[in-house]
Amino acid sequence: MKKQLFICGLLAASISTITSCKKDSFGEYYENPGKVSESTPEKQFTGMIYDFRALIIPTYGNYFITLRPTINLYIQNLGSINQANQLVPGSAAIEERWNKYYAGLAQYKEFVRLYEALSDEDKTQKRSMALAAKILFYDQTQQMVDLVGDIPWTEAGKLMGNGGDYTISYPKYDKAEDIYTTMLDDLKAISTELNSITVPQTFASTFKTQDLINNGNLTLWKKYCNSLRLRMLTRVSENSQFSARAATELAQIVENQTTFPLILTNSENAQLDIFNTSSDIKSEDIKGAFETDGWYSNIASKYMIDEMNKISDPRRQLLFETGSTANGVYIGLDQSAPSAEQNILVRGTTLSFLHRNTISRNRFLPGLLVTASEVNFLLAEYYSRHNNNAAAKTVFETALKESVDLYTKISQKSDDATIAKAAVPTATQITDFVTAVNWDNTTNKIQLIATQKWLHFNLFQAVQNWSEQRRLDYPKFTIPTFTTDRQKTVPVRLTLPQTEATYNAKNYEEVKSKDTPDTKLFWDVN
Repeated sequence: MKKQLFICGLLAASISTITSCKKDSFGEYYENPGKVSESTPEKQFTGMIYDFRALIIPTYGNYFITLRPTINLYIQNLGSINQANQLVPGSAAIEERWNKYYAGLAQYKEFVRLYEALSDEDKTQKRSMALAAKILFYDQTQQMVDLVGDIPWTEAGKLMGNGGDYTISYPKYDKAEDIYTTMLDDLKAISTELNSITVPQTFASTFKTQDLINNGNLTLWKKYCNSLRLRMLTRVSENSQFSARAATELAQIVENQTTFPLILTNSENAQLDIFNTSSDIKSEDIKGAFETDGWYSNIASKYMIDEMNKISDPRRQLLFETGSTANGVYIGLDQSAPSAEQNILVRGTTLSFLHRNTISRNRFLPGLLVTASEVNFLLAEYYSRHNNNAAAKTVFETALKESVDLYTKISQKSDDATIAKAAVPTATQITDFVTAVNWDNTTNKIQLIATQKWLHFNLFQAVQNWSEQRRLDYPKFTIPTFTTDRQKTVPVRLTLPQTEATYNAKNYEEVKSKDTPDTKLFWDVN
């Protein structure tokens, strides 16, 4: 039975669906997919978003089980108490995310099956939704690949197509490079197609209703698609297999943003918002993820606080509170300190911690997919590498300002009354911050971009944060180890869940030799 449950969780193309819902009021209309029985492509599209929600919106499972003992330690998004074998990536951490990803994959595969069964006329009618579904699916797939490398993909989610026979539904692994190639090929084609189609008037209302990401706005889907391409092409740009392609396509996108529009302001961000905390689309027990007694999982890291202190970063007051006896000074937990000393500090009242109103008790935390700051940082890197310093400086400083604006908006949306809202940064504070970052007098522009991107991604896009830190090798972090530790270096990938070796053993054997914390992803050439 356990074996069957596992296979169903990984492979089953779910027939669960949901009813229509408007993005600005879906709490009233939204129904749990498990409570209805009929399926259509429209409902399956929203069902996919529903199942991916746990990887998009901040939730207890993702933040406490997956990110706390792995990424947030590796790149010091938060302070962590040193303990034995802390650099061994546990199976539970990846299994939490693995199961959520394959639940969404199953929904997507079922969407494709239903869409392909439509008449040609209906396919044309609903083409915009099919393209949007693939964009979101590829975004989530890229993150999974960037965590573990090779994954079951092309053959995953076919249990329904195999008549429910799980014995013939164990999926083979696809190579990470091949998955990237397929996604880049498809996203390029989607980008071109989105410039030539419109949403039929007879389908526009339905698309708007079912689309919880961009509310049926095809222009925003174009920008999401091209911004995702910009991210992925940059990610693989130093790999010899992809470098020529990346150079060509990045130039096409960056130099022709009329044809390939990008997300450049926060009003265009690809994100999943929360409008009603009584609906199923909500930040599930985010307070428990950060404030569970005895875990100290809301403590600021010294590395992050020190970076913010150096430049009087206005995001600091939005993201952190100061300790009650710290006299208003922001202080982070030193990762290099002995664990005995760390234990005393976290029980005290001097360390800074996550702002309760903005983050740990904010029931309206959005799920960020691609933000304007990320895109502008990527453009800054592109221009800098192509010796266009003026353009690089402009987009870099835009990225800084959009980042402050985004976190201000997140803070302002909170309805928590535990403490007062964080002070909104003034125009002077923001100007002084941009000046203090000091683009003009910084020699290593890539390091500067990487550091500010790390501060921007922060907790909210931890997977992207770790991926970019591995790609650029900045900022640099040192995590203490103990003499008895099995893993003495910071992992460069997470290992596959134990369930794969147990239940998908034959296919797992093909990737077993690469399933180690020290095996770099193909794009990680530093």
